[in-house]
Amino acid sequence: MKKSNVVKGVLLTVILVAAFVGPLLAGDGVTAAEGGGFYGTIWALLPPVIAIGLALITKEVYSSLFVGILMGGLLYSAYSFEGTVLHVFQDGIVGVLSDGYNIGILVFLVILGAMVSLMNKAGGSAAFGRWAAQHIKSRVGAQLATVALGVLIFIDDYFNCLTVGSVMRPVTDKHRVSRVKLAYLIDATAAPVCIIAPISSWAAAVASYVEDGNGLTLFIRAIPFNFYAILTIVMMIGMVVMKVEFGPMTKFEEKAKFNGDLFNGRNPYAGAAAAKDEKKGIVLDLVLPIAVLIFCCVIGMIYSGGFFEGASFVEAFSNSDASVGLMLGSVFALAFTVVYYCLRKTMTFRETMDCIPEGFRAMVPAILILTFAWSLKAMTDSLGAGEFVADVVKSSAGAFQAFLPAVVFLIGCFLAFATGTSWGTFGILIPITLSVFPLTDPLGVVCVSACMAGAVCGDHCSPISDTTIMASAGAQCDHVDHVSTQLPYAVVAAAVSFAAYLIAGFVPNALIMLPVAILLMVATLFGIRMTQGKKQK
Repeated sequence: MKKSNVVKGVLLTVILVAAFVGPLLAGDGVTAAEGGGFYGTIWALLPPVIAIGLALITKEVYSSLFVGILMGGLLYSAYSFEGTVLHVFQDGIVGVLSDGYNIGILVFLVILGAMVSLMNKAGGSAAFGRWAAQHIKSRVGAQLATVALGVLIFIDDYFNCLTVGSVMRPVTDKHRVSRVKLAYLIDATAAPVCIIAPISSWAAAVASYVEDGNGLTLFIRAIPFNFYAILTIVMMIGMVVMKVEFGPMTKFEEKAKFNGDLFNGRNPYAGAAAAKDEKKGIVLDLVLPIAVLIFCCVIGMIYSGGFFEGASFVEAFSNSDASVGLMLGSVFALAFTVVYYCLRKTMTFRETMDCIPEGFRAMVPAILILTFAWSLKAMTDSLGAGEFVADVVKSSAGAFQAFLPAVVFLIGCFLAFATGTSWGTFGILIPITLSVFPLTDPLGVVCVSACMAGAVCGDHCSPISDTTIMASAGAQCDHVDHVSTQLPYAVVAAAVSFAAYLIAGFVPNALIMLPVAILLMVATLFGIRMTQGKKQK
């Protein structure tokens, strides 16, 4: 209790300093757009720090994000009332909702919510649950099946989160796996899998930051050194098989296993349509719409990359627009699902149309959090957070090159955690790294991989990350609960990854370092298991 009060006191002090000392530092009212005193300084990272701290302390994410956005507006406008209001709403909230990419993601989110509602009402989810109960006999099997499905859907992290959640919720519910554990499994097989898959939207994003056209080659060379992504997958599977839990997750899992309480009393999706346990539904009513959705989204992504205009499959994926591809794919999948259920006579046309607003309502929490998270990122961008981090990295690059992979990993973690975006972190750190090391330098490849690993780690930990928000929506659990239970797991994987990068700076050889990193993670898991066993005794 005392520790919690100390944290609250520190955060309140930071807010008060920003509110009262900030105007003095703002000087003569020069705004950030005019090169004012806050632009490109450590103050640029204050809004997300405040938002994240408030969210973790108050357990209330909407107001916490808005306070962070408001602080960004105050710093940007040099504490001008009119400038703050205009920047927060016009440049921030309205600006991100006017962005075509963001709108495409929101449309995909709403359509997927509608499809989930359709599958529930048609009885497909209940039928899949009955099938899974016959074939998946244990909690370990349910969790491993979730991991396997997450690894198979490596095209895009948004698509991964929502699809895996929709398919596996009835399975994990049957075996009393808590929703926050499901959210962790979803989140840990979203970005970490996409960042080591050569054919994915993430590979395309990383490749786009390499100017000489060797982006995909560099991405493939960096895969064995992407320790955080690989070790997260190893850790997740190891914990499921060894039945190891620690941190806040332990309480949630115990309540789910012994009391059947999957949410620990906090379920923001309580009003969502529940699956109908009717015998008329069959497994195909769930599997076929999901399969069509995957197929249509793949076609949509390569279409947006110019595949039907002569580009190769790999080139089309490299040039694809995930927002356009997922939006178009989900539209056609929704149309197919409506027609399929009507022909099957499991639902009338009117019932299918009623599911669309129900699906929208189910996704409102995720849409609100995403909108505020995007707005907060817009605040940090306008304050020059990227320029500040770039200067810090460049100033320290030449001093200790062998330690640079570990340093870059830490900076990537912090930047992605504070801004909630891994792609933005790639855009800042990868060009800086390539300016320090040539592509032929093995240490340069390790540093590029450290950029990607740090970005994924920070994204994985951050409560304002869109992927983290999507994982909460996919598992339909409380967002703050998901963040607080996942954070200790992500920190353990990050600590082992940091140790691996310290060694890799002196031994930049993938054949040596990857087995060493995996052995370090396995040894860590056994250590945690022994510690947990002593506590139980």
